[in-house]
Amino acid sequence: MAYVITQRCCNDASCVSECPVDCIRPTPDQPEFATTEMLYIDPDTCIDCGACVDACPVEAIFPEDDLTASLARYRDINAAYFQRHPLESNFDPIVTPARPPKALGTLRVAIVGAGPAACYAADELLRRADVEIEMFDRLPTPWGLVRAGVAPDHPGTKTVSSMFESAFRRETLQYYLNVEVGTDISHDELLQHHHAVIYAVGASTDRRLGVPGEDMPGSHSATEFVAWYNGHPDYADRTFDLSGERAVIVGNGNVALDVARVLTVDPDELAKTDIADHALDALRQSNIREVIVLGRRGPLQAAYTSSEFLALAHLKGVDVLVEEADLELDQASRALLEDPEIEPSLTLKYTLAEEYAAGRRAEGNKRIVFRYLASPTALTGADRVESVELVHNELVSEGGQLVAVATGRTESIDATLVLRSIGYRGEPVAELPFDERRGVVPNEHGRVIGADGIPISGVYVSGWIKRGPRGVIGSNRVDSEETVEQLISDFTTGKLGVPQGDRAALKTLLAQREADLVDRAGWRAIDQAERAAGKSAGRPRVKFTTREDLLKAARG
Repeated sequence: MAYVITQRCCNDASCVSECPVDCIRPTPDQPEFATTEMLYIDPDTCIDCGACVDACPVEAIFPEDDLTASLARYRDINAAYFQRHPLESNFDPIVTPARPPKALGTLRVAIVGAGPAACYAADELLRRADVEIEMFDRLPTPWGLVRAGVAPDHPGTKTVSSMFESAFRRETLQYYLNVEVGTDISHDELLQHHHAVIYAVGASTDRRLGVPGEDMPGSHSATEFVAWYNGHPDYADRTFDLSGERAVIVGNGNVALDVARVLTVDPDELAKTDIADHALDALRQSNIREVIVLGRRGPLQAAYTSSEFLALAHLKGVDVLVEEADLELDQASRALLEDPEIEPSLTLKYTLAEEYAAGRRAEGNKRIVFRYLASPTALTGADRVESVELVHNELVSEGGQLVAVATGRTESIDATLVLRSIGYRGEPVAELPFDERRGVVPNEHGRVIGADGIPISGVYVSGWIKRGPRGVIGSNRVDSEETVEQLISDFTTGKLGVPQGDRAALKTLLAQREADLVDRAGWRAIDQAERAAGKSAGRPRVKFTTREDLLKAARG
């Protein structure tokens, strides 16, 4: 019997080094690791030891005999990867990175942000050095998108926060939550109290469509909607008109699929999750019967992962539909599909689309409809969105890539809710250089680079603000390791300044400026209160969704 990795995989790669027979791929040192949607176990090499199960932070690994019906297909998905990439075991010994000499004393680091990138950076620092870490976040809660971005019906993915919670129990790491860097404390003041500062602030805004009517009522970003149903305190008071029968999601990445599921699954199913109460109440009153997911390119170029696309097949009371005409491929796409070197995940993506096109439509079910090769040109309506104007596209090869080009064919779709999900974008960080075109802080392997092309002493970045909004939660682990490697190298070689203030001085400074600072005890109080409320309701937790309620809970 072999173990099998499923779609819950966050690509953290903790399991890779734990496997005694080196049968999990790809590995962090392989180029495809940066783009793969999940990891895979070779069934012919696996010795059924279970070491990978204990290492997995998101409960994504199961014995093949224990796979549920919704996960059974992953047995073949894991095997297919190794048919395309035959296993070549490499038992090179794991080299433990050198720690800074004790004579240098304690390394002090401020980390701005408390999401996955920040937490992986903190975890790596704790393993690599005698270190004191202060973690800052403007919200009263940690974990970033793990708490406010992961869909409520994906509870396994959220369990990565338990790994961080366990690693951060020591006083070596201290929380400064509900503290906004740039307002409550400046960048220069952080540097005065630390050898280095790591900014891991993510990409908090969304890209715009740039079409007429985009700002009308009824048109929103998926970012807002996701934050709303996840209980983000900045979005708890938002309202979304769910009175119509059709919603349109522009974009077809995994976030679009999350939103489509939340809009169509039975609210009684969502009531078992940690979805925000205000969102659950609104969804119970929703009239939405159909969600159309628009992609500007074809089914082979869709941004969603095949694993998330496959998971839609197991939604109760929801039909997933694809028009057969949308599966007609251009010559270049057909050649790609027939290429014997094609990645199995891409073949699966198209196979699933064919299965959805041939699937039965049950009376009374809600629908998620995938439309390809279509782009919105305008949102129209008298005083709010009533319809979406579309243009049909064709794929044209430009510079070796297939680009969507508008044709003369147009169409109009009635819809009262439009959510754009076409990507995130980083925002400028106070007092740091910023690349407006890419939406990132300029850097080399995590070292922030000034306008003169020279690294700025003691300033680093990690996560989406470093590399752009791509990758899954676990992608931040390798990214953070790279940043921390540069930081420790600079500390060891004497390139960092010496802090002028210690921990006590920093605590005194912030206590004077932010009376509602949330520390470790405050976050623990919030966490325990939410879990207690969830236990009585048969849910993982019931979230506090306003800053006032969060701070009240923090004070006990």
